[in-house]
Amino acid sequence: MSESGGPDVTQELRLPWDDDPEELYEHAPCGYLTSLPDGTVVRVNQTFLTWTGYARSDLIGHRRFRDLLTPGDQIYHETHYAPLLVMQGEVHEIALEVVRADGRRVPVLVNSVLERNQGGAPRLIRTMIFNASERRGYEKELLAARHTAEAAERRIRALQRIVADLAAAPSEAEVAEAVVRAPEAAFEATSSSIYLVDAERDQLVAVASTDPTTGNWDDMPRSSARAVAEVARRGDLHVVGDLADAAEHFPDLAETMTRSGRQTVVLLPLTTGPADEQPGITVLGLLAFSFARRRVLTDGELRMIRLLGQQAGQALDRARLYDELGRREERASFLAATTRALEAEHRLLQRSRRLVERVVPEIADWATVRLHVGPAGLREDAGGPAPAEDLLDARIAEATRSVTPVFATGGDRLDCTVLPLTASGKVLGTLSLRMAADRRGAEAERAFLADLADRAGLALENARLYEQERAIARSLQRSLLATDVPAGDPRFALETHYQAAGRDLEVGGDWFDAFLITGRKLAVVVGDVVGRGLEAASTMGQLRSAIRALATSDNGPARLLEGLDRFCQRVESARMATVVYAEIDLDGCELVYACAGHLPPLLHQPAGPAEFLLRGRSGPIGTRAGDRRRTEHRVTLTPGSRLLLYTDGLIERRDRPVDRGFEVLGREFSRLRGAPLKGLAAALADTMVGREHGDDVCLLCLTLGAEERLERTLGADPLQIALLRSDMRAWLLGHGVDTACLNAVLLACSEAVADAIEHGYRDDPFGVVDVSATVTADAVEIRVADHGSWRGPEQARGSGRRLIEESMDEVLFDRGDGTTVTMRRRRGHAR
Repeated sequence: MSESGGPDVTQELRLPWDDDPEELYEHAPCGYLTSLPDGTVVRVNQTFLTWTGYARSDLIGHRRFRDLLTPGDQIYHETHYAPLLVMQGEVHEIALEVVRADGRRVPVLVNSVLERNQGGAPRLIRTMIFNASERRGYEKELLAARHTAEAAERRIRALQRIVADLAAAPSEAEVAEAVVRAPEAAFEATSSSIYLVDAERDQLVAVASTDPTTGNWDDMPRSSARAVAEVARRGDLHVVGDLADAAEHFPDLAETMTRSGRQTVVLLPLTTGPADEQPGITVLGLLAFSFARRRVLTDGELRMIRLLGQQAGQALDRARLYDELGRREERASFLAATTRALEAEHRLLQRSRRLVERVVPEIADWATVRLHVGPAGLREDAGGPAPAEDLLDARIAEATRSVTPVFATGGDRLDCTVLPLTASGKVLGTLSLRMAADRRGAEAERAFLADLADRAGLALENARLYEQERAIARSLQRSLLATDVPAGDPRFALETHYQAAGRDLEVGGDWFDAFLITGRKLAVVVGDVVGRGLEAASTMGQLRSAIRALATSDNGPARLLEGLDRFCQRVESARMATVVYAEIDLDGCELVYACAGHLPPLLHQPAGPAEFLLRGRSGPIGTRAGDRRRTEHRVTLTPGSRLLLYTDGLIERRDRPVDRGFEVLGREFSRLRGAPLKGLAAALADTMVGREHGDDVCLLCLTLGAEERLERTLGADPLQIALLRSDMRAWLLGHGVDTACLNAVLLACSEAVADAIEHGYRDDPFGVVDVSATVTADAVEIRVADHGSWRGPEQARGSGRRLIEESMDEVLFDRGDGTTVTMRRRRGHAR
């Protein structure tokens, strides 16, 4: 007991025996070395000898401590360990490796203390050595675990990036590009290739590879015996660990591995569907990647590889749905645009040409349309190169006979698909085309082509029917337009012109007519029926017949329009037609006219400007609203007056007011007042509307009686001479000039005008020739004047001048400012 009464702790901790210090030294749990300052071992305990397998006599006095270390540690001892010990007097926990007597290495931790004598000089080095074998093992395990964790983390990050790329990839091709890069990033693979399943062609299609030269990287049937196809059929991951394994199961893969030097190959199906139900999965492709060295994949790596296959399969499935949706939208858009493009054309040949233009190059690189129209048919081609003609003819014959599409087999690069263009079970022709390489063979594409053929066939049939109806209407309209207008009467002359719509649309209802009611009364009419097409043309004919039936010497224009109102009660399609009708008393020179909703006639008398006749107006034919009374108006005419009747297509435009149209027409009609009547209506239509106009134009121009004096101004164009001859012939007949005199005057006048154009305006296409003529009781006098530059008097001599002098009784040439030829021929005088 202690003095305080408690237990004596010191007494209780005292052992019943005393330890031997020597025993503690020899068998301590660590090695002890004592060495001289040069490192020579002078003392060592048994523990160290047991670890290293040396005998005490092998070390003491014979070996230095550094001699027991590995070569690398010996260098470290000289450069770091010994200098540090001298400077500090001690070193702690230096990791070294001691070489055992049998040559094996023992990892150790070393602590050393340098003892000095009284003078401070080094005397001894005491070293304590701990065996670090287990610790080194622990460290290696920890380091390996750390490396494994880091590698797994890298793979996870790589897979996360790949999954993000897959999620952002909208198309199958972009998914394939992301997947083929995954093995190198995630597993440090040497190369990789990806194949996608084409279910319709039952093939595996080689899509992308980081090194296509490493194997047979090409398309193959899914039934192939090659490793890629077999693993794709199995639908599960397969790892080929060495060449022997490959030779046993996949000879083609063994050959590839031998040629490329690859040691490990992974074949990963890209699947979609339940991961734990093998029958429920769908293989959409296969990823093959390899390693240049032998690689043993851990369970974690295999799980990540399978996960990659599932993620890639889902991305492919989504991309295929997206691609299919895009293709459907693209096809629907193409079909809609093609339908609109075909509807914009109205002719059969134009529609077939537009069809080919739409097909090439958007969906095909070559196409042709053959229509069974006419004895030789019609054909339109685009793109190239074309298939062999005999192959094309055979395909077309087969498609026409079977009335079903004949699709390309895909074996020949120049093979083509032939689609019959049908309507109501009848083959109108064929569309032959060669699809672009990336669009061949798909079932959806075949359905798309069938739909295209149906739409094209319907469009072409509509065009054919349109042309048929148009031809009938044109023929009917030509037959109904007055082609038998009175002619050869010296009291008047008629000029007519009809111009169909420049856009080549349906036939309209514009028409004209002229006929003699009695021997002294002439009727002229221009009308416009509402609507277009065959019905309008038919109504126009009925109206024309009705007007001729109602036109009598007693009725007059107003009563005739009232009769047309009653006619509309039986012919509803004639309702709202517009008509301008006029009767001319040829002997009394009086005009009586009436307008039923039509544009006003335009009159130009020899004296004064052109004027629109704005009286005698009422509503269109069959008008039920407003004042139904019909009115007419009388105008006294002077011989030589010109009257123009026309339809609204001559003046109406969307881009200008109607008043402006009237103004332009009045100015142009006045400008052409001195022009020959022949061709005047056509020239006026050209000036007013040109050739590209969306409405029909109909004109009738009447010249009343023979002008007292004929005055014409001609352009320096030889074609004008024929018009002048026709106009002058009518004028001379109107004045009763005998035939001999008439022919002589026409010949001489024509030669004089031709000389003026040829010699006076040889370098001036804008020159004009003025012609004037008068008739007296005994003679006809002609004056032809130009303002050109003749090259001397000899130019006027020659065959032309001799004809003039031989034809006329008197001829005078006056050369001043240009040349004037004055000629005179006596009437009733034979030369």
